Amino acid sequence: MRKRVIGSDSSANELPVDQWLSLAELADVEVTSESAEHPIESALLPGDSAGWRASTPGGQTIRLLFREPTRLRRIALKFVERDVERMQEYVVRWSADGGRSFHDVVRQQWNFSPRGSTEEIDDYRIELPAVTVLELNIVPDRSTGRALASLAQLRVA
Repeated sequence: MRKRVIGSDSSANELPVDQWLSLAELADVEVTSESAEHPIESALLPGDSAGWRASTPGGQTIRLLFREPTRLRRIALKFVERDVERMQEYVVRWSADGGRSFHDVVRQQWNFSPRGSTEEIDDYRIELPAVTVLELNIVPDRSTGRALASLAQLRVA
């Protein structure tokens, strides 16, 4: 697993755009909630830096439904939290059978702190031959459950 703790200059920390798949062309998306100011497209499509934010507190799910089985070799996630100290957990899962069964890719926890640990970037090299569903489950605050989930970027290749 590769992990970096980075500074707060988000322009220097954008995920590279060289080989990412166009999710707008390949997949539909389902999300449990989203704020009007931060729709899910803001985290999935290049060129938008606002990111996604849930409209309700607690656990959230983002699901990419690929129109055709798709080979994935890389999943990159970026989370940003500059205001609230909290411990977040997320799970990335995939399905080859339209969501009837799932397999975990990764389960990760991260402690956000406004005093220095404000961004999490995870970049996973994987080999998934025929993904029909990719799912991200986020528990934004394992202690209180009252925080809003957010996602700055999700990219797949």
